[in-house]
Amino acid sequence: MQKEAARLAPIIERAWREPVYAAADEARKAVAGAIAHLDAGELRVAEPEGDRWVVHGWVQMAILLYFRHRPAEPSGCGPLRFRDRIPIKHDLERQGVRVVPPGTARYGSFLEPDTVLMPGYVNIGAYVGRATMIDTWATIGSGAQIGREVHISGGVGIGGVLEPPQAQPVIVEDGAFIGSRCVLVEGVQIGAGAVLGAGCVLTASTPIVDVRSSHPTVARGAIPAGQVAIPGSWPRRFPAGEYSTPCVLIIGERQASTERKTRLNEILREFPLVAEGEPE
Repeated sequence: MQKEAARLAPIIERAWREPVYAAADEARKAVAGAIAHLDAGELRVAEPEGDRWVVHGWVQMAILLYFRHRPAEPSGCGPLRFRDRIPIKHDLERQGVRVVPPGTARYGSFLEPDTVLMPGYVNIGAYVGRATMIDTWATIGSGAQIGREVHISGGVGIGGVLEPPQAQPVIVEDGAFIGSRCVLVEGVQIGAGAVLGAGCVLTASTPIVDVRSSHPTVARGAIPAGQVAIPGSWPRRFPAGEYSTPCVLIIGERQASTERKTRLNEILREFPLVAEGEPE
């Protein structure tokens, strides 16, 4: 695949720079080939290399060019009618993937075997690892990278990141648990085995506050591996006064003994959310 990627990348990068060339047959075939490799899991928008993630900007370019090349076409399912540029995935039985109606995975996304997609949505360029659960009304945006044995709870919104090319997509590493109605956008990274309580909202600028010592430690952009986090609020001063803005609080660490598929409430019971002596 490395040889094929080395062949496709310069064609697609040229097509991205030169709109006239982007319409040429060579460019169109290269873009279609790249999307076919994405659909088969042979290419990824981003992939781990050691302790870091490497983003393939030319693959993001290929996805954006594919949107330009594809005409909007009608399709249907029973009495339902649709019109879209990107078809849905096929051969799910051969791929060992379970999709519950009306769950939808777009062509150009990849789901490893034993993945379960409830009535949610996986967009083009996303990669979902083996035995991951995508629960009802959860959405996995373009280019998002989801690890193995991850639980994406109901109503989670994982944003797509394709532009500018080379921008890091949202990354959720192996074994993480994302609680109901969490929102992850702007290329944030959730470390392996981390747990996000229901309702966490994470953007690139959201304060991530470690409250386990006498003084808070503030970071942004990533939840470290194995950490347990819940929604919180953070004071911020504006011309009109001081107001509370959303943040995420790191309150503990997931224990090695914790069963990976344990429900969120059972995990959070290990950590006192009310200080001793305070009313519950």
